[in-house]
Amino acid sequence: MGTVADGVRDRWAGAPRWQRWIVYGLLLALAIVAPSPVIGSVMSPYTDWTSLLFNPIGTYILLAIGLNIVVGHAGLLDLGYVAFFAIGAYTLAYLGIKHGFTFWPTVVLGMGLAAVSGVILGAPTLRLRGDYLAIVTLGFGEIVRITAVNTNEIGGARGLTPVPHPPPIFGEEFLLDPLPYYYLVVAAIVLAIVFSLRLERSRVGRAWTAIREDEDAAELMGVPTFRFKLLAFAIGAMIGGLAGVVWAGKVIFIAPPNFPFILSATILAAVLLGGSGNLPGVILGAFLIAWLPERFRGFADYRILVFGAALVLTMALRPQGLLPSRRRKAEMADTGTGSGALGAEVADPTSAAPAEVTK
Repeated sequence: MGTVADGVRDRWAGAPRWQRWIVYGLLLALAIVAPSPVIGSVMSPYTDWTSLLFNPIGTYILLAIGLNIVVGHAGLLDLGYVAFFAIGAYTLAYLGIKHGFTFWPTVVLGMGLAAVSGVILGAPTLRLRGDYLAIVTLGFGEIVRITAVNTNEIGGARGLTPVPHPPPIFGEEFLLDPLPYYYLVVAAIVLAIVFSLRLERSRVGRAWTAIREDEDAAELMGVPTFRFKLLAFAIGAMIGGLAGVVWAGKVIFIAPPNFPFILSATILAAVLLGGSGNLPGVILGAFLIAWLPERFRGFADYRILVFGAALVLTMALRPQGLLPSRRRKAEMADTGTGSGALGAEVADPTSAAPAEVTK
């Protein structure tokens, strides 16, 4: 499978623009027809397929795109990403219930508050690296959840309900039918993909790549590493907040138990499984993480055991992910570990400069 995936990735890297646009159009068409009952009977025989497409599949993909900016591009290990998801959800719930805000202005406010939270988290902590940064971000996620439990103004342990639905679009009502919400999350995913790709190919993306590969060398070459790491945290948090707002608009009721640490770990697993730093791989990883446990629900509790064993086996045989970028694969081959993409030191300062790697 690894050889086939690498061949597809290399062929895609050399494909002309018109072929890429055809593939983009086909994928978008597939996303539009995906809720079909015919497809659902095969993909999800035990649960409602349209509901599954919205949550967890669509939600996980949107969260993974945001976390990929932090982990895959900037090389920062964030174990508290669920905090930004919670901030977006609570923004919609609190402002909608307590102050009568409608959905669309709250989307902007939720993304803004999540981005500000990313800056607040990153400003005092981003001088840390590796495991130390991971511990701090994990603590931030737990602080947000415990604060929600102990703050009566936002519902406390009882949570908040009813969270307002989005207003109708083109006459389509957003009530309990999952189909409009699925198309809403698809639109959010498309916007996040375009935004992420534009960033990756910009000066900002090149700075993130330099920081991920060797932060000290990047700083010596004049890259303001702290500023760009802070920007990565803010943008990743903003996409996480968007996912929280969209998700909360469907579920009606939110409470602190909806935002456990395991959700952060699951999204991180999706990013690493698909191929950290490579957007198609990250989307594939999030889809598999969300879909496979539901597809094999007929195996009852054994499905989790088999799913976990499959993840361990996949990461042991293909630690760079199912669809890694060529740069990421070269990093793994040079160091023999994945720590370089997660903020740890991998370069030997006494060794010669590494050969140029083309993405």
